[in-house]
Amino acid sequence: MEFLQETSRSSNRPLARHAAWFLEELKFADPVAEFRGFIRSLNYELETGALLLSRTVAPALDAGACCTELDRIAKRCAELISEPASAREKCRVINRVLFHEWGFHGNVEHYTDPLNSFLDQVLIRRTGIPLSLSIVYLLVAQRLGLALEPVGLPGHFIVGSFEESPPFFVDPFDKGVFLDPDEIFTLLRANHISPKETDLAPTPVREVLCRNCRNLANHYTTVGDTEHARLFASFVEEFESTYERHARP
Repeated sequence: MEFLQETSRSSNRPLARHAAWFLEELKFADPVAEFRGFIRSLNYELETGALLLSRTVAPALDAGACCTELDRIAKRCAELISEPASAREKCRVINRVLFHEWGFHGNVEHYTDPLNSFLDQVLIRRTGIPLSLSIVYLLVAQRLGLALEPVGLPGHFIVGSFEESPPFFVDPFDKGVFLDPDEIFTLLRANHISPKETDLAPTPVREVLCRNCRNLANHYTTVGDTEHARLFASFVEEFESTYERHARP
């Protein structure tokens, strides 16, 4: 069981999927314990973490189906990309496929619905909040060999490309609109936030997943589900305490 649990957290997606399948078939799975184990492992891989997070509330989740859907989206993007293509040109193709062909969009009407934050539900319903849509965008780009980074702004979440100079940014919540640093600073000031250059820096996967848990704790509180709110708040504490323990010199 320990071997399978460790393998299910591997960055090797096919191996992780097979291990998760055996855990489920053998009834060894404890999704909450698995996610806590993932947090403590310090081996933070975005796709694995997002799927393990979803399984904490949906133990029967078919991780393979989620990965297959991401593969399908990436395959369609690859069909439309004419190499050599710049990062910006590839992002334009991802925008076309995600937001026009697949119909992904920001859930403005029901922003605090907790389902907006789970990768499997975002793929099924094709709607989410800035962070979860950014995760989908990043996982599709990863399959295309496109190096994008998560960027956690104060009060918002976007995706950044740092291969070109100057870097450019994409807002998946706004159907992939391109932003430059000045436009982002203007957006932050409009929300009464004093921008800093460090706001544009890539966000570590650990903080992406921790912020996802923080969002869920807040959104479950909003809908009156205190049990799940406490669960995700405990995950935030686990991320923070694990980081503090290992960040000490």
